[in-house]
Amino acid sequence: MMAAPCLPRAAAPLVAFAELLRQSEFPISSEQVTDFLKAVALLGPRSMDHLFDAARATFGPSPDRRQEFALLFRRHFYGEVDGPDDGVKGGMARRGDADDAVARRARDVRREKGGTLSSADEVLAARDWDDDDEGRGALSRFRRLLGRSLPVRASFRTVPARARGQLDLRRSLRTLVRTDGDIPRPRLKRRKRVQRNLLLLIDISGSMKLYTADYLKVAHAIVQGADRAEVFTLGTRLTRITAALRPASPIQALERVSHCVADWDGGTRIGSSLGALVATPRFAAFARGAAILILSDGLERGSHEEMERAIRQLARRAFRLTLATPLAADPQFQPETAALRGILPVLDDLIDGSSISSLTRFILALGAPGAVARNKGKREQCDR
Repeated sequence: MMAAPCLPRAAAPLVAFAELLRQSEFPISSEQVTDFLKAVALLGPRSMDHLFDAARATFGPSPDRRQEFALLFRRHFYGEVDGPDDGVKGGMARRGDADDAVARRARDVRREKGGTLSSADEVLAARDWDDDDEGRGALSRFRRLLGRSLPVRASFRTVPARARGQLDLRRSLRTLVRTDGDIPRPRLKRRKRVQRNLLLLIDISGSMKLYTADYLKVAHAIVQGADRAEVFTLGTRLTRITAALRPASPIQALERVSHCVADWDGGTRIGSSLGALVATPRFAAFARGAAILILSDGLERGSHEEMERAIRQLARRAFRLTLATPLAADPQFQPETAALRGILPVLDDLIDGSSISSLTRFILALGAPGAVARNKGKREQCDR
């Protein structure tokens, strides 16, 4: 384990406020905390109103929780104990009682078939990565094939076409002017074909510890080989690691990831992490029309209703939604938890996520037209 870097003294109360929001079940991602610090630096701040505006703009509380957000802000930065809204305080007290109940249930850690320990407790830690050659050749081949194997869509941009296109009036008129009215044939255009977004969500909780390293190696190959890829980690919080995976060297990339993720091998809060993804507009934009691959065992230790709600919101945005779980390696595996049973109708695929080969084989088949047609019919049936 590596020691976490110390925060500057001025940033400590700002980060503590984000932790307070997380404890109150606000969906807060690590990148939102970073944006909050940047917004405060940009504004000065010259007053506490500037600080509140920066917090509200970056954390984006939902309309029904804005009063609670303001009350938490006053309690944290002003030290106020009593607020004017008794209904908000009563709701917070009830949520606190529910949190205590969830925490008590989380302490009764259970072992599930095909998985390891699962808990909702937050544990902040870093990880070291070993330099091994296992699977490097297969991942290199996967990276080379990835560009032409992913699903594509028609862009709004156009490119010149020799045949079977639409009339490009602008280029045709330019040719007429340049050739004094002599044009052998009209200029045509067609819509450009571009890769769909590939969104990878990696569960890094303690129950997935045996698979985290392999998943990150696949994620690094995807970022290197795909035109449009985004990668997030899910633990007790949401962290975007796409930029950290940009270096060509896998070891260098994984070292950078280990420094920007703080909740390695900790608890499991899939619902709140996915909630932070869909609640942040620029993160939710990644999911629009994307092939979404969730690498997780699905053992949610928090509220399974929150996880189901977030998964359904992702399904409405996604081109294709897949859950890859190592539990599916067992031929007799059946979704038995309430969370898995709840999200099964909106999943396009539930696949084996226990090995690099099974994951890469599935990803390379995403662009197959037959599979897309079958999944489209399933999605339409689920929507009805």
